[in-house]
Amino acid sequence: MSRAVLSLGSNLGDRRAALRLALDVLAPWVQAVSPVYETAPWGPVPQQDYLNAVVVVADPAASPRDWLARAHAAESAAGRVRDVRWGPRTLDVDVVTVETAGAVVESDDPELTLPHPRAAQRAFVLVPWTALEPDAELAGRPLAAWLAALPADEVDGVRLVAAQGRA
Repeated sequence: MSRAVLSLGSNLGDRRAALRLALDVLAPWVQAVSPVYETAPWGPVPQQDYLNAVVVVADPAASPRDWLARAHAAESAAGRVRDVRWGPRTLDVDVVTVETAGAVVESDDPELTLPHPRAAQRAFVLVPWTALEPDAELAGRPLAAWLAALPADEVDGVRLVAAQGRA
């Protein structure tokens, strides 16, 4: 079995609709979806706040590259254009981790580095993932430990959005 954790984010247009579209594209493999959170943008480009969520997906036959292709398919369906690094986007889907046959996949491939090289520094990934899987680990360390290492204002800046159905 291949199992992946994907991070979803949107800050252009109808952000909630973009997250729903991602879930629709990924629907055959979705196992669990976190609550939706609103967060300030991360990185050097001024922009609107994001809506973020984490999704756990599973497929007995999927490879890590399959998860990346599915992430890109969801982004394409939302009209994602990759022109500014860390810039605004209709939809961003990152592959955070992949497990195959119960083992965490590690990769230093520049197109798909696993686990995601900056996930441990991003409260907008860790907070939703912790809400979904409180005992999960990233790179062999509990998510709670990664969160505790982040600045408190960054963690507090990940705000739960009132539930309005699925993402």
